[in-house]
Amino acid sequence: MQTPRKKRILILGAAGRDFHDFNVVYRGDPGCEVVAFTAAQIPGIAGRRYPPALAGPLYPAGIPIYDEADLDLLCRRERIDQVVFAYSDVTHEHVMHTASRALAAEADFLLLGPQATQIAAAKPVIAISAVRTGCGKSQTARYLSHCLKQQGLRVAVLRHPMPYGDLAAEAVQRFASRADIAAAKCTVEEREEYEPHVALGHVVYAGVDYASIAERAAAEADLLLWEGGNNDFPFLKPDLHIVLADPLRPGHELTHHPGEAVLRMADVALIMKTDSAEPAAVKQVEGNIRRLNPRADIVRAASPVTLDDVAAVRGKRAVVVEDGPTVTHGGMAYGAGLLAARAAGALVVDPRPWLAPEIAAAFEKYPHLGPVLPALGYSPEQLEALAQTLERADADCVIAATPIDLAALIDIGKPIVRARYDYAEAETPGLIGRVEAFLRGIGLA
Repeated sequence: MQTPRKKRILILGAAGRDFHDFNVVYRGDPGCEVVAFTAAQIPGIAGRRYPPALAGPLYPAGIPIYDEADLDLLCRRERIDQVVFAYSDVTHEHVMHTASRALAAEADFLLLGPQATQIAAAKPVIAISAVRTGCGKSQTARYLSHCLKQQGLRVAVLRHPMPYGDLAAEAVQRFASRADIAAAKCTVEEREEYEPHVALGHVVYAGVDYASIAERAAAEADLLLWEGGNNDFPFLKPDLHIVLADPLRPGHELTHHPGEAVLRMADVALIMKTDSAEPAAVKQVEGNIRRLNPRADIVRAASPVTLDDVAAVRGKRAVVVEDGPTVTHGGMAYGAGLLAARAAGALVVDPRPWLAPEIAAAFEKYPHLGPVLPALGYSPEQLEALAQTLERADADCVIAATPIDLAALIDIGKPIVRARYDYAEAETPGLIGRVEAFLRGIGLA
């Protein structure tokens, strides 16, 4: 009897959900063969391999990773049966253009959902997601971690993956100190997410193999706090799902994948930045939430921004460095740094005349960027390019609104003043009131 032909799979990703979907759906399935991954959004991913140690016994040579630009060629050359779309924070139009390419190459097109991909954890899970990157998940997660810790609960923060280095070595990562972060050779983007939690005494887990990560984290915690990346839905099955919306980008909750799906899943819909958004925009977002998800409990919150040293920038020529993903594929022209600079009376300098080539490439790719620098640091070369740009700029100081301590990573001969953004309740009982009610319901209050 002839052995049935395996279904040939191509997974489109960005070194995050793609690996997770493979691990939980395809790794042990003898009826499927994942021929390759493709890479988008993140530089330096294509050209590598998903290692055999993570791919499992069905893939003794590992799995190659190609550039998504090669999608059409790969489908035809490798006789792909099914293309799986597995990355986030893209427009619905982008998803369907990609689907059209797959269909034209005679492959099926698939989106894997929560039922197929979410892991059931051994401890209760509160998940924080968003309709776009840059909504404020990080400060919300820090706030909740602090509140839960004050109630005597042991909390482990599980961060959406950012495995940009040695994938096998990053299967399970645990960060409890800055030394842990340095030892893992984390990129700027990884540091942005891990350092603020560690500075507050919170343990952070991340990596590639989330079944193992969830098991390790549950062994030392009473509750798991999932902090999503971009606008993806959680890898763990949430017991309480909090989804953030951004009134500085009203309407984006309807136009991006999987942000719209995530908002439709929400138990609590949190409208952030109500302290800086126009009231009409807040009202528009609230109306869209009620239309998409009438059962969601809507909460309004603020995202106050403070400068470490206002006097050091008042009246000075300043270059502003913003959180990278927020102003690149997040689509915002500027972020908290520019708002803080203007409020402090700094004279914002447009950095374009002094861009190093690596940074200039980002401005070409993201023409919507305003007079700010994205905190790019996916590689040592990008970090060096950022430092060169700041050194060359005709400015007195730098305002850094990236969550990391940029001055600890680069020495540019100019003072670097941090802009910090936090979570603040804008109403009572607010988000913490909803969370406390949830904790009482599961016997953890």
